[in-house]
Amino acid sequence: MARPITLFTGQWADLPFEEVAKLASGWGYDGLEIACWGDHLDPWRWDEPGYVEGKLALLEKYNLKVYAISNHLKGQAVCDDPIDQRHRDILPDVVWGDGNPEGVRQRAAEEMKNTARLAASLGVKTVIGFTGSSIWKYVAMFPPVSQEAIDAGYQDFADRWNPILDVFDEVGVRFAHEVHPSEIAYDYYTTVRALEAIGHREAFGLNWDPSHMVWQEIDPVGFLWDFKDRIYHVDCKDTKMRAKDGRSGRLGSHLAWADGRRGWDFISTGHGDVPWEASFRMLNQIGYDGPISVEWEDAGMDRLIGAPEALEFVRRLAFDAPSAAFDAAFSSK
Repeated sequence: MARPITLFTGQWADLPFEEVAKLASGWGYDGLEIACWGDHLDPWRWDEPGYVEGKLALLEKYNLKVYAISNHLKGQAVCDDPIDQRHRDILPDVVWGDGNPEGVRQRAAEEMKNTARLAASLGVKTVIGFTGSSIWKYVAMFPPVSQEAIDAGYQDFADRWNPILDVFDEVGVRFAHEVHPSEIAYDYYTTVRALEAIGHREAFGLNWDPSHMVWQEIDPVGFLWDFKDRIYHVDCKDTKMRAKDGRSGRLGSHLAWADGRRGWDFISTGHGDVPWEASFRMLNQIGYDGPISVEWEDAGMDRLIGAPEALEFVRRLAFDAPSAAFDAAFSSK
């Protein structure tokens, strides 16, 4: 059976949820990866009578299914230090409260627990999101930071996320951390360290999004193989590295998305530097049979044109692995 292709609604949360569902259905998506912001999903309403039933009825109206839900914005606030205006800009009042940093972290953690409960109520087994990080601020490594400070950062992550993951275990849902700059796991070795910090518990896995790896010069195909038992969800987003001109760097230079002076940008799936065919072949090899979710983040293309184009690209490439019967026939020759 072909893997479902879904649309992540996070970049569409400026539109009412029903409008996004109608668009996705009209384009031919199989379902949605629903974001927990805008009016799309509210984790604090997970046990409100009729709330979940209403969302499921709307999806059924448009012949869509929900395969995963995402809560990146609130997950980011669980471990971040500092908590500042950037967080005020992305957090709802129920999480921000009076802005006291530790209070923000605690309320963000409570929302992540409610996100697990909401997922279970929807019949969803996977929540995608960020973790935040108290040590991302040290990534440039100057002034030098001690190993003790880095170790304390991973301990802080474990201390804050283990109680959240306990709720995930209680309701039978898994968390898929998106490996991404600014998180506790942002490349290969930090992913190894994060998994070690939480004792490799099964509730914590990974959302594979190759766009964040390519510009860091991390091999996204090798990453799939090395973490094959932890790939809980797949997002498709592309990255384009611009020609080296001696000025444009990998850190982005504080320039806006789509600014031609940047060293890289997110770009429409299939137009960038991600090795998509090799990636899908590896997904087949590791036996990933979950949804393939299109995440639209190309500031240089109209999303109403790009989202259906991305669906067709992924549908062409997300081919199934050979059947057992084919393998047997081929090997007998």
